[in-house]
Amino acid sequence: MPGRTIAVGDIHGCSIALRRLVKAIDLRSDDTLVALGDYVDRGIDSRGVLDFLIELAERCRLVPILGNHDEMMLGARQGRSDFKFWLACGGQSALDSYGEKGTLELVPRAHFRFLEKCRAWFETDKHFFVHANYLPDLPLGQQDVHALRWLSLRDHVPPQHVSGKVAVVGHTPQALGEILDIGYLKCIDTGCCSGGWLTALDVGSGQVWQVNERGTVRNANG
Repeated sequence: MPGRTIAVGDIHGCSIALRRLVKAIDLRSDDTLVALGDYVDRGIDSRGVLDFLIELAERCRLVPILGNHDEMMLGARQGRSDFKFWLACGGQSALDSYGEKGTLELVPRAHFRFLEKCRAWFETDKHFFVHANYLPDLPLGQQDVHALRWLSLRDHVPPQHVSGKVAVVGHTPQALGEILDIGYLKCIDTGCCSGGWLTALDVGSGQVWQVNERGTVRNANG
């Protein structure tokens, strides 16, 4: 039996939820785990999230997508204005997870290497995965970075992509912790860092797992 393809929504420093979610999934070595980005900021343990994702890459096929918050963390190394922009957008909580000194020098080089290797998108025969949104008439390889990482579904819900594949996205937190499912697009950011849930979706079977910041599991079968 082939491995599953499972997408995980925005984690935002919620390491307890991530670890409990992976346990609930019962992750296997032949599974593909597509993490949709925004691993850092807002939650209390961005460091723990990145440590665990690096560990997961040895246990399954991990496909990490770069989110806009991850992009900001990488950009924070470029200068003071970029650094301050990141802190203002939730980066202070990420920095705090590395220690009291509050400088980027505390961030392990392995964490930056992990983020640098994250993808802009990923696709299978029937699905494609991006952090935020997409331009419907352009192939994935020609997508605008702003759309992929920053464009909220609150501002623009696109029609179906020209490929005909189902889009699986994060970035736009869904009220009440419920997945947005409009058939050709599924948004699985369910607001873990703001009192909601961290969501995983098996795109083949439709099975859903959800865990909150405290590690409480809420299962739902699609």
